[in-house]
Amino acid sequence: MTFKPKFISFDCYGTLINFEMGPTAHRLFKARVPAPRMPAFLDSFRAYRLDEVLGDWKPFFDVVENSIRRACKAHGVEYSPSDAVALYDAISTWQPHPNVVEVLEEIAPHVPLVILSNSMVDLIPASVANLKAKFHAVYTAEEARAYKPRFQTFEYMFARLGSTPDQMMHVSSSFRYDLMTASDLGFMAKAFIDRAHEPGSEGYGVCRLTDIRQLPGLIGL
Repeated sequence: MTFKPKFISFDCYGTLINFEMGPTAHRLFKARVPAPRMPAFLDSFRAYRLDEVLGDWKPFFDVVENSIRRACKAHGVEYSPSDAVALYDAISTWQPHPNVVEVLEEIAPHVPLVILSNSMVDLIPASVANLKAKFHAVYTAEEARAYKPRFQTFEYMFARLGSTPDQMMHVSSSFRYDLMTASDLGFMAKAFIDRAHEPGSEGYGVCRLTDIRQLPGLIGL
């Protein structure tokens, strides 16, 4: 099956950029968290980040800070304000996953590319620059005043593009943040880039890709 979307929207961190929040936290806390307890500590940090974005909008630094502080409290680990700063400052240094740049550059001349990211206006440019390809638009949670998976984030994108979800494809490596909402909103197509950092799910009408190089085939390239 191939699709002819008016736009292709992408999640950024995790899908295009290698989301290294867990590895960064591992390095930062390895002297404070015993190795056998580290997986549970990182799982808590991940879960608290999701919990933090489900309420009213707040700056992404606050999301990181609240999440790591809550994880430390839950596991009896000493926390320092410098921990949140180190985690947040690392974001702009993260690089694209393999083959991402080449795939985006292949698709860009044929379908306008859009980023919809749980990011900040002053944070996202470094990552977009690392992706190199030409994007039609880049939208952040800061502009939408809401984080994915909330509908408001996607609805902001539709309004700015003058498009409707049935004209679009959305690409993500996350069901919980992106693809469940994309299914609820009625996107024409949904591509799950399976990067093994989150389990897949049946019943949401997604095209599961094990390699981002399979994406051009979904639009007939």
